Amino acid sequence: MPGFGRGSLAAAGLLALSVTAVADQLPPQLTYRPLPTQPFDAVRAADEAEKATVMQRQEALLNERYDLSNRPIPGVMMSGGRKPVQAGVRVKLPAGATWDSLSQMSPADIRARGLFPSGFVPLPHVKQATGGQVFPNRQIDEVARQEQRNLRRFDVNFDLPDHLTPEFPPPIFLSSHPELGDVSRGQLLTIKNYYALMVGLITPVQMEGLRLLLTPFPQEEFNQTEDRKSADQSLGVTCLDCHSNFHTNAAFHQTPDVRPQAARFRLDTTSLRGVFNQQIHGSKRSLRSIEDFSEFEQRTAYFNGDHTSAQRKGVNLPERHDQTAMLAQMQNIIDFPPAPKLDPLNRLDPTKASAQELAGEKVFMGNRGQCASCHVPATAFMDNNMHDLKLDRFYPVGQTVNGLVVLPDGPIKTFTLQGIKDSPPYLHDGRLLTLADCVEFFNLVLGLRLTQQEKDDLVAYMLTL
Repeated sequence: MPGFGRGSLAAAGLLALSVTAVADQLPPQLTYRPLPTQPFDAVRAADEAEKATVMQRQEALLNERYDLSNRPIPGVMMSGGRKPVQAGVRVKLPAGATWDSLSQMSPADIRARGLFPSGFVPLPHVKQATGGQVFPNRQIDEVARQEQRNLRRFDVNFDLPDHLTPEFPPPIFLSSHPELGDVSRGQLLTIKNYYALMVGLITPVQMEGLRLLLTPFPQEEFNQTEDRKSADQSLGVTCLDCHSNFHTNAAFHQTPDVRPQAARFRLDTTSLRGVFNQQIHGSKRSLRSIEDFSEFEQRTAYFNGDHTSAQRKGVNLPERHDQTAMLAQMQNIIDFPPAPKLDPLNRLDPTKASAQELAGEKVFMGNRGQCASCHVPATAFMDNNMHDLKLDRFYPVGQTVNGLVVLPDGPIKTFTLQGIKDSPPYLHDGRLLTLADCVEFFNLVLGLRLTQQEKDDLVAYMLTL
């Protein structure tokens, strides 16, 4: 792809030296999650005292990187029709730079002159040293209302403004009942209402899978033990606390499969829509089935990838031959939102699409955009592969940002673009806030040199998917 592999042998040598230096400075002792060294009350008091400072630091970082204003695209709503899609590029440029000027520079020059936009650099967890699941307020409030279960942490809050997150609660579309449209009735599925909402629509096996997906189990930050981050002893979290209505609410965590703690990257919750089309699961783990994903999440998302900490908190191990299959059966009937302008092969119907949308499809499919090289329309706009964008060509490896030591991203999987307008923020860590940000990101990283009109056309096209 254009833009890959640029730079000299000398630059490669400098990169190798910098990586070695980073390895030397990372703390070596954090393979396992440490137990608290103080009583719970002392830990809680210290965390609550630091909370304002922690949140102010993250807010300052976000405001430095992004335009966080509420600027919706006129007349463009997410699939449930209750929330507008946000407009425009939100990543801020370095002083004196323009998107056009950056697109004319080599990665080595951008890196040497420090001109890579900071919003394209990996985004840290709001509290990197502690990590753990962080839920948006609307999810916390609705679960508390329905279940009297508390997902609120005393040490941190969710960091992104609500208008930059997905619609809540998101609609639910079933591949087994496409004629029904949204079956959620505008409600968030919980253990309190799932049966009444879904009885008669799904099979007994799927209903049992849904019950398990909505049953709270202990988790690293939400449990009965002294290392929790909730004020009261907690019953834990459910699969669908993050994957609200089988979609996403922008809750985030840290990747379970990188150590030490300072290098674990932020992991934005992905949608479960269309998982029946996916052959790999997990941002880095490359799990090969939804059964694998459901089973491994108990030791990854729930316990930060640390199996040694699970037993004392109340590990839940679904049985592979029975429960795991039921979890998968339910997840595998969750469909994408309707896309009325697409034909059966996911190409635009020229009798329904606008001239701009058709122009965007041409860029997407052709040599100018090269998007379809990975986001293949016939396979739900993905290729079931991992790709390394080699983003570290653009920024110095080893810088520390709010506790995150910034390392190369390495291979990341191709996410589906079907229903993409419903899933902000974007990329595996949520560092890109809008579709326009995504276009600028790949235009620069892949060296595409698209015109402004081509960029606008691409956004218009993705809104149809």
